[in-house]
Amino acid sequence: MKKLQFIIVSILLGASSLFGGVYKVDASHTNVTFSVKHMMITTVNGEFKKFDGNFELEDETNKLIALKGEMDVDSINTNIEKRDAHLKSDEIFNAEMYPKVTFVLDSVKGDKAYGKLTIKGTTKDVILDYEFGGTVTDPWGKQRAGLSLSGKIDRRDYGITWNQALEAGGVVVSEIVKLNIEIQGILKAEDDF
Repeated sequence: MKKLQFIIVSILLGASSLFGGVYKVDASHTNVTFSVKHMMITTVNGEFKKFDGNFELEDETNKLIALKGEMDVDSINTNIEKRDAHLKSDEIFNAEMYPKVTFVLDSVKGDKAYGKLTIKGTTKDVILDYEFGGTVTDPWGKQRAGLSLSGKIDRRDYGITWNQALEAGGVVVSEIVKLNIEIQGILKAEDDF
């Protein structure tokens, strides 16, 4: 009996590392957030409320081998309507002309993800910190995987240069933007393709 239990446990534990495949981003359990220093003294946070994407894990190893994400600029939310309107305006993101921000993974090496980030029609190479959260079968039998990406970009690299000088020195908005993305995906079935 103990031998049978050992075999069952071994199979279950082994199965958890065999969740390779293509995952659809689960928007209800994913967060795409950013933060910037305001007036050099506090941090203001924001998020993209609408986004879509897929990622792929290699069979057996669960190594991240592909990821593409797309954020809807018009969904920017900082909990201040006036500020959100300014961010969507042509002074910042110009949501009307450039409605999407996209990220496409090139490769993962260790705990770094290398990819291309496109904002306002400008594409730049970026390096983000990467962490694989693992895989699990949810109570409804669906296979899920989680991962995290974080890092910093200089918004001026993407033509976002609006700012105002402060009387005492410094500027209203930092040029450096911190990104934090927590992704949960659901393994796509063959009939989903």
